[in-house]
Amino acid sequence: MKVTDKAEIIQWPATHYVYIEKIGPFQETAPKAWQELHAGLAGIANDMKLKGFMSLYKVQPQMLYCAGVAVQEKPEKLPDGFKYMRFEGGKYSRYTMTGSYANLPEACGMIFSSFEKSAAPMRDDFFIENYVNDPKTTPEEQLVTEILIPTK
Repeated sequence: MKVTDKAEIIQWPATHYVYIEKIGPFQETAPKAWQELHAGLAGIANDMKLKGFMSLYKVQPQMLYCAGVAVQEKPEKLPDGFKYMRFEGGKYSRYTMTGSYANLPEACGMIFSSFEKSAAPMRDDFFIENYVNDPKTTPEEQLVTEILIPTK
């Protein structure tokens, strides 16, 4: 696993987002959310253009995890259990991890520690994990995940 130790400040664009939402500890909710998303993905892919996979999450006031896909435009219909939001985006501190998704909990711990040391002010918004490449066609050790922290 390779993790950047310094953040790049970026402006995340407004995004049409279709997702499965779960509340509770991430180690329990994230796998379930992704399983449900992939099980219903055929219904989404037929009706809209997928732009990429990403998760949005919040820790406070409760642990909220959304596994989803960025899409070209607001969908007219959604499969049962799916939700839609127009995520407004905003200013983020972007870190990058290269390696297996299994390393994400450890990488996030390192990144959050680095962010705290930077003294950059955090804003109240979703954290983002942006999955840059496709795990079906990319060797596990070459998977790239952007981890973004909402920044004032």
